[in-house]
Amino acid sequence: MDLRFYNSMTRRVEPFETLRPGKVGMYTCGPTVYNFAHIGNFRAYLFEDFLRRTLEFAGYAVRQVMNLTDVDDKTIRGSQAAGKPLKAYTKPYIEAFFEDLRTLNVEPAAVYPAATDHIPEMQRLIQALFDKGIAYKSEDGSVYFSVDKFPAYGRLAHLDRTALRSGVRIAADEYDKEGVGDFALWKGWDEQDGDVAWDAPWGRGRPGWHLECSAMSMKYLGPSFDLHTGGIDNLFPHHENEIAQAEAVTGKPFVRTWMHCAHLRVNGEKMSKSLGNFFTLRDLQAKGWAGREIRYVLLGAQYRQPLNFTFEALAAARAALTRVDDCVDALTARAAQTGVADDGARVASALPAFEAALADDLNAPEAFAALFAFVRAANAALNAGLTPAGAAAALDELRRMDRVLGFVFFGRAPKVEIPPDIQALADARATARAAKDWAASDRLRDELAAKGWQVRDGKDGQTLKPLAK
Repeated sequence: MDLRFYNSMTRRVEPFETLRPGKVGMYTCGPTVYNFAHIGNFRAYLFEDFLRRTLEFAGYAVRQVMNLTDVDDKTIRGSQAAGKPLKAYTKPYIEAFFEDLRTLNVEPAAVYPAATDHIPEMQRLIQALFDKGIAYKSEDGSVYFSVDKFPAYGRLAHLDRTALRSGVRIAADEYDKEGVGDFALWKGWDEQDGDVAWDAPWGRGRPGWHLECSAMSMKYLGPSFDLHTGGIDNLFPHHENEIAQAEAVTGKPFVRTWMHCAHLRVNGEKMSKSLGNFFTLRDLQAKGWAGREIRYVLLGAQYRQPLNFTFEALAAARAALTRVDDCVDALTARAAQTGVADDGARVASALPAFEAALADDLNAPEAFAALFAFVRAANAALNAGLTPAGAAAALDELRRMDRVLGFVFFGRAPKVEIPPDIQALADARATARAAKDWAASDRLRDELAAKGWQVRDGKDGQTLKPLAK
């Protein structure tokens, strides 16, 4: 596969090339662990998972690194408000993050470096910037990067340096910086930080957020690597500052390809607690939605396009996945049949269309379309008498697609006993439908879904099926 991706540095779609043939070093900006991650965060993490799976599907060996920001203003404030040491405060949120990744079937990165475990690397990077004459110490003990001493600053964000110096782009709101665009490498200790501080040659304090990613990415991927990703909000100033810190020291190009995903909106509006449209993964699970349904929705738009998240989209995802499940179940049953000769008939492959969509800057909608075109063709072939060998070949193709998609459920579920309370809810729903009480019917359906059961209506009445997780 000849992959082509949009490179935020060059602002164009271009062939993807790596520093070493067949290998990809990939850094992804991870969570700040002061709370549970929300679905806007997971849009980025799922885009990165989709990207990594695509690279591996194309034959690359990928080494992915995702950082955990466990020291910054938010984690410090949270730990102090909770009356806990920083590590004790962030630990449950880190554990919850990994649990959420498993729920969404996100494949694990090779390394998840935590900022607090890499203070020595960060201090060495600051010292190297001092040695280059680019870092300076302010009166309050903080250390800053001098943007004017790094002429390439602003390349990723395509900034006009005159505007940068004038403060149009960045407000001068930090201590006594020499330049309005300078940014903190090290924040001098003050009493608001409590005991969250480390000794350094230039004074006690803690690292700046931007510094953390430069130090950790270079430790695990080297001074130059292939791919750096994140949300579009990371592009400036975070990723711009990463470039400056790294290249000012190494004199080498930091990253070859930069990729950023667009924002997520909920019901057409920016996600906000005050609007009541702020959701964590756990919030959606409590409403009865399965991880793979949420994954389906968050992957459904092309990553550079804004994604509008709605509950109608989740309902559509559930219906779409049911169609896929039914096809997989039918193919599995047919493939298990014995004593049927192979006539050589096969379902027409959708892999060329699927691969073309992936290669075209991760065109997820077209990849989804290829999946459903194959499902329709497989159903038609089953109705026409597809042999077990043909069904097995179709399942193999679906598995290949799902290597990237990550939401297809394979294997017929064993027959399960329906608990009495679930059957009672189902019976109540059947009674409501018979009385045309659609509001009660919908409420009971949602209650069953919240308990992990799907109701399906057919010509023979309703049936119950456990939701695939």
